Amino acid sequence: MGTGKRGLIATAVAVVCAVTVLAAPGTAFASPSPTPTPSAGPTLAPGKDLEAIRKKLDKLYRAAARATDEYNAAEEKADKQSAEIVKLAKKIAKGKEKLAKLKDRAGASAAAQYRGGGLPPEAHLMLSDDPQEFLDGAGRVRQGQHAAKGLIGELTRTQEDLEQYAKDASAQWKKLEAGRKARAAAQKKIEQQIARAEKLESELQKEEQERLAELEKEAAGRAQTAWLDSGILDEISGKASEQGKKAVAYATAQIGKPYQWGAEGPKTYDCSGLTSQAWISAGQGIPRTSQEQWKRLRHIDVEDMRPGDLIIYFDDASHVAMYVGDGAIVHAPRPGRTVTLAGAGTMPILGVVRPDIDAEADTDRADAEAGTD
Repeated sequence: MGTGKRGLIATAVAVVCAVTVLAAPGTAFASPSPTPTPSAGPTLAPGKDLEAIRKKLDKLYRAAARATDEYNAAEEKADKQSAEIVKLAKKIAKGKEKLAKLKDRAGASAAAQYRGGGLPPEAHLMLSDDPQEFLDGAGRVRQGQHAAKGLIGELTRTQEDLEQYAKDASAQWKKLEAGRKARAAAQKKIEQQIARAEKLESELQKEEQERLAELEKEAAGRAQTAWLDSGILDEISGKASEQGKKAVAYATAQIGKPYQWGAEGPKTYDCSGLTSQAWISAGQGIPRTSQEQWKRLRHIDVEDMRPGDLIIYFDDASHVAMYVGDGAIVHAPRPGRTVTLAGAGTMPILGVVRPDIDAEADTDRADAEAGTD
């Protein structure tokens, strides 16, 4: 990579790092605040104390992110369980309708037997004085016996099906209730962690808040610089697929919108809500949570990533962002922040996943065909 391009990228990364840290809700691209000048105002807490506060805030917001993933996972399961209950309810309704018809048929058969004097068809046949009638009737009796057995068997199967549907519905209701409790517990965790973080920040003087923002920016800048200095960007040269371009266009169009835990747009987003909706807009459904995105999507080496791929962060896969090229990502950072650009290396990378497997396969196949011509 030429020094001119490297310099351009370094400048861009510095800008996006500043945006990531300093952007306030509703403001996507805020300029770095000037370093506060000494004044006669309140004495600032020592730098090491603010650094400890920065780390504590990061810990609290990460705990909230993990709880948000738990909430989103429970919400996704609840949606599936509700849909399954609806299907079972429809099956039960149809089964009851079928059972009623079968009972009507059985009743009609019993009534016909009663009108015949209560004797079974075989007895009437044996009492007949006409041999031909006996022979003709024998076949009808066998058919009637077969039909009766079939009716009884169908009645039994339908009743068994209804009993199984009822058991399945009961099991789904129990899961749905367990999911409701899991969602409520996750929501409580989220709200507690965010409340603690907000309380901690509210106790800081204005000058301390500004210095804390500077420390966050410096930490992000150091991490991004270390990532770039590894030479990784020299290895990354992948071009976005058509679906990837659409996903990136959607994600970047959301820049400036506030973070909201559990949100999937269109006005607010959490981290995985942004990435999942971006890929849905590109025609590719993906898992809702960052942890499921990490588990179920194809893993890609960092050196092979291309715009549109998703970068999963932290060892618990509690955060996800979309790579947009030139060492940058777009993501929904945390409560109190907006969807913004940042350096891809500003957080510990767990790995990279690629949603558009089919598109990649089509590209590889086209390349192979071109090579054989």
